[in-house]
Amino acid sequence: MEIVIDMANSHENTGRSSGVYLTWKDLSVMVSHGKSGQHMILDGLTGYAEPQEALAIMGPSGCGKSTLLDALAGRLGTNTRQTGEVLINGRKQALAFGTSAYVTQADVLMATLTVREAVYYSALLQLPNSMSISEKLARADMVIREMGLQDSMDKIIGGRTIRGISGGQKRRVSICMEILTRPKLLFLDEPTSGLDSAASYHVMSYITKLAQQEGTTVAASIHQPSSEVFELFNKLCLLSRGKLVYFGLASTANQFFSRNGFPCPNMRNPSDHYLKTINYDFALEGAKLEKGSQASFIIQSLILTRRSFVNMYRDLGYYWLRLAIYVGLCLCLGTIFYNLGHSFGSIQARVSAMAFVGGLLTFMAIGGFPSFIEDMKVFERERLNGHYGVGPYVIGNTLSSMPFLFLISLIPGTLAYYLAGLQKGFDHYMFFILILFISTFLVESLMMIVASVVPDFLMGIITGAGIQCIMMLNGGFFRLPNDLPEPIWRYPMHYIAFHTYTFEGFYKNEFEGLVFPKNQVGGPKMITGKEILTDMLEVQNYSKWVDFAILLGMAVLYRLLFFGIIKANEKLKPMIRSLMVPNKSSSLSPD
Repeated sequence: MEIVIDMANSHENTGRSSGVYLTWKDLSVMVSHGKSGQHMILDGLTGYAEPQEALAIMGPSGCGKSTLLDALAGRLGTNTRQTGEVLINGRKQALAFGTSAYVTQADVLMATLTVREAVYYSALLQLPNSMSISEKLARADMVIREMGLQDSMDKIIGGRTIRGISGGQKRRVSICMEILTRPKLLFLDEPTSGLDSAASYHVMSYITKLAQQEGTTVAASIHQPSSEVFELFNKLCLLSRGKLVYFGLASTANQFFSRNGFPCPNMRNPSDHYLKTINYDFALEGAKLEKGSQASFIIQSLILTRRSFVNMYRDLGYYWLRLAIYVGLCLCLGTIFYNLGHSFGSIQARVSAMAFVGGLLTFMAIGGFPSFIEDMKVFERERLNGHYGVGPYVIGNTLSSMPFLFLISLIPGTLAYYLAGLQKGFDHYMFFILILFISTFLVESLMMIVASVVPDFLMGIITGAGIQCIMMLNGGFFRLPNDLPEPIWRYPMHYIAFHTYTFEGFYKNEFEGLVFPKNQVGGPKMITGKEILTDMLEVQNYSKWVDFAILLGMAVLYRLLFFGIIKANEKLKPMIRSLMVPNKSSSLSPD
């Protein structure tokens, strides 16, 4: 059948040239399976989507619906190879943030937020600065009510450890967050998944109404809609095993099947009939569109800081459980090393106590890795849809975590310090807390880097623990610095390991100014803290504040590395994808 490809004439005929026309021609997608070769997912598809209309992409499971949607949105994975043309308004262009939105099949949301909070934060992040806060919140309230969520506005979304709203309600929250900006191009992957027939009709009715009123171009993959929902779509793209079976008006699809000997029986849902008939299993280079408005960098950073703080506060596993474990460990430490005194034997005991705090206690910061992985999933979804930039995300996560990290350093550190009877003086106590805080902050920064490189939960925990263990071994406690083998372990590992400066900071803070009796016959009867540091512990001869400054610099460097890795991943994925496509001009470049 004839498929319209050139949209130039269509602009004149429809009078809708202000919208986004999406066309694709001879679009094929192959996925690589390593040594086993390549598998064709989409094979030579051609079609288009117009403003004020909704396109239904249908077909049996595994036919390539989601892959087609990802290809049109420029979201294919790096192991795929795409050929053919995808055009926006007749040109090869990148999909700009604010112009397009994508509702994923999986609902990736912050479990600790309420429905109202999730949509509010999204509105504050996405909507332009020209709108007042009250106008943004009013827009959020409007879409919440339009999605029928007004009775659930103050309910927790819920997730891994928190019981919350239903799966269907989460689906509607995800849609709410993407239609706030009234995008010109809206992709939806299984938008009715988890919804009953009434809710499905309500949601899709609103989306098609939005398309008509706002001039939005809607493309949705949908598995098996009810007859009422199916009638809401203007056009139908029917796939089977990655090939095009039908493309055209949804209302004339029955004539196509009737002409080919498969008429739809009376009283049967047409979409069910089409899927049953075709189911074999059981039988950019160029200019970008003008970007949509977003909140400013500062506003994004403030909103993300606030949202992240709320999430961390409500997620028991993020910091509160770790605080309880830290308190328990420091109570154990404080009672085992209780009131060390100033005997010669207390020197080694003090070193051991401080090494435990600087090594094993900071090691426990990896406990927040599971919660951070969930945060990264939310970030990846929202970043792909252009809700905010990488910089505000890193700043927001950093600022929101600092009060909690200081708290889990202050309370357990105070218990350990005073129970063990370390050097008196408020200045020494506060320096101890500061070193513990910056070391914990540094470990969390390290785990953020690990999460950006190894996003798998189990592998990330193992990788982060392994890196810390190597650093701890070279920190100067288990083996004195001068005894570490060269060239690798002393140079450079001893100086790369943050434990080196944590241990030295603790040691200098504790021993400088103290004097201990010597257990030996003849010679000096006393040993000074300075002699302990240089002769027994072999620490570097510079101020303890230099150690603190080095730790602070390393923590900042780790955060910058985290930022750089995320930015590099954004650029690397489209670069890899373009290298895998022989004809670069035939693929759609993601933004």
